[in-house]
Amino acid sequence: MSKPGVRTRPGGNATGFVSFEYALAAKWLELLKEVAPQTRRVVVLRDPTIPAGIGQFAAIQTVAPAGLELSAIDLRDAAEVERTVALFAREANGGLIVTASVFGASYPETIATIAARHRLPAVYPFRYFTSGLLSYGSDQIEDFRRAAGYVDRILRGARPADLPVQAPVKYELVINLKAAKAIGLEVPPTLLARADEVIE
Repeated sequence: MSKPGVRTRPGGNATGFVSFEYALAAKWLELLKEVAPQTRRVVVLRDPTIPAGIGQFAAIQTVAPAGLELSAIDLRDAAEVERTVALFAREANGGLIVTASVFGASYPETIATIAARHRLPAVYPFRYFTSGLLSYGSDQIEDFRRAAGYVDRILRGARPADLPVQAPVKYELVINLKAAKAIGLEVPPTLLARADEVIE
């Protein structure tokens, strides 16, 4: 089935892989509420300059339960993120979701450190946020392996237009218990049981 905004066969010399689906953002909110049920306020870090940033935030909005306060912080520079998150964290029962973006990929440790400093339970899009509380996203090693298969097929004469654009097929849930302990959070056993990796 085609994903919204993704042409299965774009034609010409184009093909490839998408690293996430907008619907995945809804899962991030679900996981945040599961790991921190007391969460009543959620701030979403997103890149508003690209369709993905807008689409991911919209997906979160569609599943936000009544009574949940949802807001966005536009990712422009780390200092601005620090200031805005600090302001958000002044009130209790807050949580944070980081959407997939170039900014996030460039500053994973900085963002995770900011969340920890303000004792905010946070969900991240990829496992390279290794010091963060919880990440859920595609298995990027598997994505690269599949992409290498496409490169091999093209080098052997396959036409890119004949190779459909593919979405991820394997997702991984990573939970960092050290990060949870640092903010005084006890991860539910049911969530730990579903994790692909638990960082002690």
